[in-house]
Amino acid sequence: MTTGSPQLKFRSNAARVGAWAWVTFAVLNLVDIVWRGRDMTALVMATVLIFGCGVAYVLGLRPAIVGDETGLTFRNLLRDVRVPWGAVRKIEGTDSVKVRYAGAGGGEAVSRAWTLQSSPRAQARAQARAQRDAQKLPAGAAEALKTRTPTAYAAQQLNELADRHRPKTTKSGNPSKAAEQAAKPSGSVTWSMTALAALAIPATAVIIAVLTATLT
Repeated sequence: MTTGSPQLKFRSNAARVGAWAWVTFAVLNLVDIVWRGRDMTALVMATVLIFGCGVAYVLGLRPAIVGDETGLTFRNLLRDVRVPWGAVRKIEGTDSVKVRYAGAGGGEAVSRAWTLQSSPRAQARAQARAQRDAQKLPAGAAEALKTRTPTAYAAQQLNELADRHRPKTTKSGNPSKAAEQAAKPSGSVTWSMTALAALAIPATAVIIAVLTATLT
């Protein structure tokens, strides 16, 4: 997966704070276990804490929406969505940020980002806050702000970035250049080996530690 330098990045601050809080809690407890733990119960607890760090990474630290000079990336829990700007058809911000793009088979595919998802109730609260803030602004700016939610704002920014970087179609009598333009890019969805390993390895350690403690 080829990516450039991030120009836009959206993440959930609440999820990141919660993840780092767990990692801090886990590290402090692991230090205590190393210092005082000498039995199988301590080993089981240590593996559970490390597994929790893997969950914190997958749920809180990994998810992101990244836009760079070459395309859009959704880092979801276990999978990555990579869409070159030339394959993007539309980016929408409703209950989540969604991208419509040309799939590998030439048809349209739709993927949504895990981060910035919101329920209808959360959207209503965000719109209410935006309307209150809009009362302090000039009429033109107020109207634009009234219906803005975090997902709508992210979609707007990403669409603007896509417009700047989307390849321009030009007419050319050169057959080779025409062939290059005909080979349109497509998006892809792939599993994240890092995310899978962050869960699978500690989970295996927990199972082995529990079985060892049970049989000992």
